[in-house]
Amino acid sequence: MNPESSKQKILIVDDTPENIRMLAYMLKPNYSVSFATDGKKALKIAVARNPPDLILLDIVMPGIDGYEVCRHLKSEKRTRNIPVILITAVNEDADETKGLELGAADYITKPFSMAIVKARVRTHLELKTHRDTLEHLSSFDGLTGIPNRQRFDEYFDAEWRGAVRESSLLSLMMIDIDYFRNFNEKYLYMAGDDCLRRVAKALAASVRRSGDFVARYGGEEFAAVLPGTDASGARSVGETIRNNIESLNIPHALSPVMNCVTVSVGTASISPSRNLSANVLIRGADDSLYQAKKEGRNRVKSLNLDIFV
Repeated sequence: MNPESSKQKILIVDDTPENIRMLAYMLKPNYSVSFATDGKKALKIAVARNPPDLILLDIVMPGIDGYEVCRHLKSEKRTRNIPVILITAVNEDADETKGLELGAADYITKPFSMAIVKARVRTHLELKTHRDTLEHLSSFDGLTGIPNRQRFDEYFDAEWRGAVRESSLLSLMMIDIDYFRNFNEKYLYMAGDDCLRRVAKALAASVRRSGDFVARYGGEEFAAVLPGTDASGARSVGETIRNNIESLNIPHALSPVMNCVTVSVGTASISPSRNLSANVLIRGADDSLYQAKKEGRNRVKSLNLDIFV
């Protein structure tokens, strides 16, 4: 692993090259440092795939000033949790209050002390690490280690809105372990928990594109969001999942389907639009899952909702 990639990332935003050089020289030994010389470039970097962990932001800049950049950052869900330390030559209580009210984490005046900058950067990065850890724990299922229902709801909503905006396809998959209650009765709950963990791991390994997403939906039910995937593609992924779970060969003596753990899969696909509710896709996947169970389980049933809307 590249040592630089494991470092926390700091974005320096300042229109004065000398300030950038000074801050970069001070921070590079411990952090991965990038820079922008205006507000537009800063906002573009902040929403990139690998956003900064902290932003040092000069207030007085041509074009979009630091206050406006901070306002944009704090209004966007993707960037609102990035701590912003404002750096400026202005030293008035009113200006400091304005920055903090916009959501800045701290405020440092120029000419600044290297020791103070280092200390405050370290403090706010440590706080962010703690917040990120808590957020991670609240978004993941404690038993299986994959995203939980809350995180699914957030992700599905974001992908639905993204598909509406980009006029792209979206597929949803519901997966249910067949006769899991019988499994628990036969092998008891510790074995049931282990079964859930193994199934979750196999599900996560079965969807490989970066945008695909698997979560524990509740109990023995799981869900997968497949952006940009049509009905045929969703069915193919569903069959891969069904085969992979069967290949785990987890004994299930009380299953009327097979002597090992199997899953039923329901998929639904649609081209989202502004006049449709996201619940249409959820109901479609649920209906497909119900049909898979009705027809004998251990199978995949698919529904192309574009035919009906």
